[in-house]
Amino acid sequence: MKIFVRRKFIFGLLLLLGIGVGSCGVYSFGGTNIDPAVRTFSIQTISNNAPTGPAFLTQRFTEDLKDYFQRNTKLALVPRDGDLQFEGAIVAYDYAPAAIQRVEGVDQAGSSRLTVQVKMRFTNTKDDKQSFEQVFQNFGDFPATQDIATVNNDQNAIRKITTGIITDIFNKSVANW
Repeated sequence: MKIFVRRKFIFGLLLLLGIGVGSCGVYSFGGTNIDPAVRTFSIQTISNNAPTGPAFLTQRFTEDLKDYFQRNTKLALVPRDGDLQFEGAIVAYDYAPAAIQRVEGVDQAGSSRLTVQVKMRFTNTKDDKQSFEQVFQNFGDFPATQDIATVNNDQNAIRKITTGIITDIFNKSVANW
């Protein structure tokens, strides 16, 4: 009889805890902080305003951003006018020496750094206080022997840089980090 009462007590406690967490509204085990009224998101094609950025970057960044939100939220992607709206532009794509070293009395690049900046406008139609406009930036370092054409042909290296930016956009917009 004692075991039955104890199990009943534990089940009741778990049930209350489940109801309490479930009724919080904006709490999520996935790390997001999305109001239940928000059901959709839209992402306009991210334009490339950086004169040195590769042509594929616009489409790749836009699709990767959409994919990230689809994988990490339960929001539905709509072509336009989502509850959460994203639009932006790649504003910088700079490849420059990152570490100068002296070799036989001559200063030369020890490594090069690719820096990508994306200016995003985020609109939360359900809570305008959450809306923002911000520049997000990330970079990757490469051997000085690699020129920009070689780096541009390494789409995994560029994707590593842009994934960092996408993660920051996600965290700022729906995780409130």
